[in-house]
Amino acid sequence: MKNVQRPDWKDIVDKARAAFMGVALGDALGATTEFMTAREIKVQFGVHNQIIGKGWLYLKPGQVTDDTEMSVQMGRAIRNSGRWHLAAIADGFADWMKGRPVDIGATCARGIRNYIVHHSLEVPPSPWDAGNGALMRMVPVALYTLGDEECLDRYAVEQAHLTHNNPLSDAACIFFGRLVHNAVMGATLDQLRNLADDFVAQHPVFAYQPYPGNSSAYVADTVQTVFHFLFSTTTFEECLINTVNQGGDADTTGALAGMLAGALYGVRGLPKRWVKRLDPRVSSEVPGLAEYLVNHSPLSQAQDEFQF
Repeated sequence: MKNVQRPDWKDIVDKARAAFMGVALGDALGATTEFMTAREIKVQFGVHNQIIGKGWLYLKPGQVTDDTEMSVQMGRAIRNSGRWHLAAIADGFADWMKGRPVDIGATCARGIRNYIVHHSLEVPPSPWDAGNGALMRMVPVALYTLGDEECLDRYAVEQAHLTHNNPLSDAACIFFGRLVHNAVMGATLDQLRNLADDFVAQHPVFAYQPYPGNSSAYVADTVQTVFHFLFSTTTFEECLINTVNQGGDADTTGALAGMLAGALYGVRGLPKRWVKRLDPRVSSEVPGLAEYLVNHSPLSQAQDEFQF
């Protein structure tokens, strides 16, 4: 993490909590406008900036979808296993799907069924698996591997291949994890933008300038949307509002924008009115789960280097 001064440990925990909460807030905010166009959103809401539920899933205000639920399942599996345990993560996903979640993507469902039936921890490679379903659940991986990029790279791909085995998905998962690492460690918005530009230079399919304007579940569209609104705004709230008002796969673009913006701006950047509207079962569990993950990350072994 070049040119980034290590922050106080409590600031790291704060940003980790905000990253995980950001996923839930972006999910709950964006689910309302999922599958709508930007024009339809403008006609119906003017600007959609409140957590009100509804949308195509007819959600309750503050209710979250698969983006948050799969992230929480993975975080629980790590905590309950006391280590990275891919089979335990897959078991958690299986139990979650059997519970008939309010929303689940087709590729995720197919991969989880593959595990249930064949006990396989990896789906075959497929050019059709370049969706954002593996990327959307990256926050526990990023927090748990803080301080160890090799573990991040390995775990990001392992969890992705439970449902999505595609090089574009893999690249996005790894890089978003690295962005979270850098943001939690104190990188600025400009520093994150420089990293993103280097990533785009290596993977031109993710180029976001000029913004193509697509916000579908295709992972390249998702990454472009998140980058565009993260780097064209200066607050958590502005980033998420602009992201979800683009429509498309807005719960996932919102969740991912929330993950990065939360890691960047910290808990104080989270709008209190949104936090209050979030499902209390989520808002009561997620901060503690985030804290557990960073407190058991490789970086936590060097806590004595930080000022408390």
